[in-house]
Order: sequence, then structure tokens, then C-alpha cells
Amino acid sequence: MSSKNAQITRARKRFATALRLEKDYLRSLNAVVKQIDTLTKMMYHGDMSDNEIKDANIKLDGMLKGYSKLLEPWATSAANKILTRIAAVDEAAWVQLGKTMSRELKKELQSAPTGTMLHMFLAEQVHLITSLPTEAAERVHEMTLNGITRGERASSIVEKILESGNVSYSRAKCIARTEVARTASGLTIARANYIGSTHYYWRTSGDSDVRIGHKEMDGKICEFAKPPAVNEGTAEHPRIMYHHAGCIWNCRCYIEPILDYEM
Repeated sequence: MSSKNAQITRARKRFATALRLEKDYLRSLNAVVKQIDTLTKMMYHGDMSDNEIKDANIKLDGMLKGYSKLLEPWATSAANKILTRIAAVDEAAWVQLGKTMSRELKKELQSAPTGTMLHMFLAEQVHLITSLPTEAAERVHEMTLNGITRGERASSIVEKILESGNVSYSRAKCIARTEVARTASGLTIARANYIGSTHYYWRTSGDSDVRIGHKEMDGKICEFAKPPAVNEGTAEHPRIMYHHAGCIWNCRCYIEPILDYEM
């Protein structure tokens, strides 16, 4: 198999694994969103006055904040499960890469401080999950305030509130995709730094959904100590941001460490 074909095969394999993890994580997050949607629909109906909407907002705010607190143990368990699986995938990738490693380097890699990294990611994931209800409450409050300020009919405000669950589903999808890739990249970076790897190849999933700036990065050599400049806009309207592969919203790219890089 040629080097290029091998790269494509690895990309597809990693993408397929990441997609499974993303779907499983999204399934868990959607259970939370569904409960938020249920609580919201309990509080509103089409024939409400402005004052009744405000009263409903206060009640919903209390319910969703209470739900956020109750979510923490479940969120910890759900996040821990997905992080454990991501860590296993990253470890397997290093085993594959490690075929070219010396025995001493493999042994050193086993003591990399990934536990600290996972603990940090766990805290962040729990925060993101438990923030879903409170973010929904804030959106409802903002919709009501904006609607009343603009003189909208109460029925129109209620309609928007009842449709706001779509925003929560979109938010959950973004969290699932972003955090799976970001965690995987974070673990790879931690292991690479520990064994002294200084550079990596930027790899994409290789499909039609890869955004233009990330296509331009595919195969480029990047330095761990210096996140590369990436176009997160379009060819006509570039928006340069600095980040590693897999470390920005909705990014499915990944890091392929270089073990024997020479300047």
C-alpha cells in the first residue's frame, strides 16, 4: 500500500471511530435536551398574556436550574464513559504509531500524564452538560425580553419559545462533535510532549465536509509549541485563527505525531 493510501485508510478508520463516539455522546446529550423541551412545553400555551409569559419564565427558570443541579452525577458518569473510550482510541493510535518506537520510548510513553488531562476534560464536560438547562432558561428570558421590547404579540413570543428546543439540539450536536475531537487531540498532545515529539502532521477526515481552511492544512507539518494559523472563514473572506488539529468547534481533524522530526 502506498504512503498516500495508508494515510487515507488511517484517516477513514479514525473518522469512523470518532463518528461512533460522537453519535453515542450526542445520544446521551439529546436525552437532556428532550427533558428540557418537555419542561418548556409544560409551561407555555398559545393563549397567554405578556404577564403570564413572564410568570412562566420565572417558574421555568427555577425548574431548569434545579434540573441542572440534579444532572451533575449523571453528567459525570456520561462524560467519564465517553472520555474513557476516547482515551482508549488514542492509546490504540499510539500503539499503531509505536511500531517504529524503541522499547525505552514505549515504556516512557506509558507513564505520560494523561490522567491529569482527563480529569480536566471531565470537569469541562460536566460543566457543558449541566449548562444545557441554564442556557435554555437564558434563551427563553432573552426571547421574551426582545419580543416585548419590539411589541410582538404574546402568541408569537410563545411560538418562538416552544421552538427554542431546536437551538438546544444544535448546541448538543456541536458539543458532541467538538469535544470528542478536542479531547482526542488533547491526549495526543500530552503524550507527544511527554516523549519529546515536537511536530505533527495535520490530518483531515478526507471527506467533502472538510472546510476549506482545514483542507489547506491537510498533510502540513505543525509544531506542538506553536499552534498554526488556520483559515476559519472562506477563500473570499478569510478569518485566521490559531489552533491545533481537532481543537476548534466542529473540527474532525486529528494529529499524527512525528517521532523522528529533524529541523
